[in-house]
Amino acid sequence: MNRNKEGPVPVRPLPETGQTEDGRLAVNGGDPVRCTPWPTYDKGAVFVHSEDEEAALRAIRSHLYFRYDYRSQQDTECGRFEEELCRYFGSKHALAVSSGTTALALAIMAAGIPPGSLIACPGFTFVATPSAIVLAGCTPILVEVDENLHMDVDDLRRRWTPEIKGILVVHMRGFAADMEAVTRFAADVGVPVFEDAVPALGAELKGRKLGTFGLAGAFSTQSDKSLNCGEGGFLATDDSVLFARAVVLSGAYEGRFRRHFPDGETPIATDLDLPLFSFRMDEIRAALLRAEMTRLPMRLERFRGNYAYVAAALSDLPQIAIRQPVAPGAYLGEAFIFRVPGVDAKWFARALCCEGVDARNLGSDEDTNVRVFWNWRFMFGARGVEEIKALLPNTTRYLEQAVDIPLSSNLSAQDCDHLIRAVRKVAAAVASARDPRTPLAGGYASADQDSARPADPVTGLADTAPVGQ
Repeated sequence: MNRNKEGPVPVRPLPETGQTEDGRLAVNGGDPVRCTPWPTYDKGAVFVHSEDEEAALRAIRSHLYFRYDYRSQQDTECGRFEEELCRYFGSKHALAVSSGTTALALAIMAAGIPPGSLIACPGFTFVATPSAIVLAGCTPILVEVDENLHMDVDDLRRRWTPEIKGILVVHMRGFAADMEAVTRFAADVGVPVFEDAVPALGAELKGRKLGTFGLAGAFSTQSDKSLNCGEGGFLATDDSVLFARAVVLSGAYEGRFRRHFPDGETPIATDLDLPLFSFRMDEIRAALLRAEMTRLPMRLERFRGNYAYVAAALSDLPQIAIRQPVAPGAYLGEAFIFRVPGVDAKWFARALCCEGVDARNLGSDEDTNVRVFWNWRFMFGARGVEEIKALLPNTTRYLEQAVDIPLSSNLSAQDCDHLIRAVRKVAAAVASARDPRTPLAGGYASADQDSARPADPVTGLADTAPVGQ
């Protein structure tokens, strides 16, 4: 098949590594699957072309770096970038800002959520999500996630209180949340939904782009995102009042917010009723991002193609439970996550790293991963880690079982095959440990492992047995 298209995966020989593999795991002294660094953004594996670099250089040479200078909105790099975002997302408004975190906070503040209100968000997300709620003057209340790490709407219902004034749903690690269930519940209780689409720029759910289901969607353009300028973000919404207020709050002072409404009346009368924060995007980053949008479809195709290929090639392994989308194709493909319920996931991730593939056990007790809620100590005061974990026992269990592998859009076919071979090699070692009491270099295979063959990773359809807990 075309590696960048979903579909059946043909049998093909594994790539040569230049080594003779002796069958032992690299963690036990054997030959690793690969010896070159796993491509990630922090090692320079970013999707930037020469045309993008030239666009940024033109902005630098213009000496016009501030978006609110003498020019009209449509003549600035920020303004043009926002116009293209509106066309891409089909949204009425878009606002380029300094980060995805500030975009989230602006959405909450501009919606008029009273300070001190509770905002619900999932227990599996990046620390920026609860931090944005705090930045907006509100308090996060955490909700369990299910076995596929999506917000558990049933748990949200159980935890509901009238003090909750909004739901901040997260499309974490590029996988769409169940927006039908979330928006239906939000309508029942009468609160707005905000979308943290920071890790899912360009992904869709049933043909609709993530970030367009709620009152407002927030996105990031940090280095590992679908559009990449090192830092930055943007807000998308159809609500003109929210947008105007967000523009003012972001830093459009002395009437400059009116530039965003050149063809009609402004939905707010003045900017003097709101505080001003310096959350603006500059012209250099906007120029770079606007150029990158030309190749955004190509990058999204590579993300999805790499993910579909890897997930389909590993879908037969009973030792792992691959994270499932809420609908066919409802993912970006920037990360490959699976659970190993019957094995020490910390050991499994370490074994993959030794094979040359970057991997992380999300819930490792040896890691200060800020994607797990018990490491958000600013929320819990003097509580101990075990006490914090007990607040969300299901989320804790799933994260402790989870292995996370970053998938750059720059991965080659050989990189993907290396990943597949590394996972199969480690899983085979698990399968060969017949005695559940026999350690595998620190990990244990369980005789009553509760994972069955996972559902098909591309179609999302269940196999003959349910995925284990």
